[in-house]
Amino acid sequence: MTNRYLTGHLPLISILLFSLALSLFGQSFAIGWLENNGILSSMTELIRENEIRLGVTILFLLAFFMLFSALKLIADTVFSLSLLFFSKDEEGALWQKVQGGAWIFLGASILSLAAVKMIFVILLLFVAAAFSYLLFAIYRIADSLTIPGLIGFVCFQLLFWAAFLVTIIYFAIRLYNSFVASLPL
Repeated sequence: MTNRYLTGHLPLISILLFSLALSLFGQSFAIGWLENNGILSSMTELIRENEIRLGVTILFLLAFFMLFSALKLIADTVFSLSLLFFSKDEEGALWQKVQGGAWIFLGASILSLAAVKMIFVILLLFVAAAFSYLLFAIYRIADSLTIPGLIGFVCFQLLFWAAFLVTIIYFAIRLYNSFVASLPL
């Protein structure tokens, strides 16, 4: 007999570990920047350097935790909508079939802790975990969907995330350009 709730905590642990890896990278980057610009020495007159490091790490951890939690919420909603639109499952059996995929994110988050000095490796691990989870989900639910339903499911997922990413990149570039244009020369 297996307990269905055994893996229910894995997404939270994965979010915490990815957040910790990125916050440790962010902390070393921020401390290095403060040190290179001569700000850290002024700050250490008021607070010890270890306290500054801890504070920066906690702030980055909180920010990344909120980001990954929001992404998880969006991903769960998109996945549910995909199943609503393209499957005939009304009892949630397909949703439960893919719950074991949380181990993919847990493994990637553990590996990300080994790469705290390499931001691109951490991001690559996250993207690889997300893509692997999608492939795992498709494999697990493929026998329960029709061919058009499976194609619709995959297209819905890919189009949503592509549109989401393009929108974020577009507005980030627009904000950056408006910021640069407003600087006095």
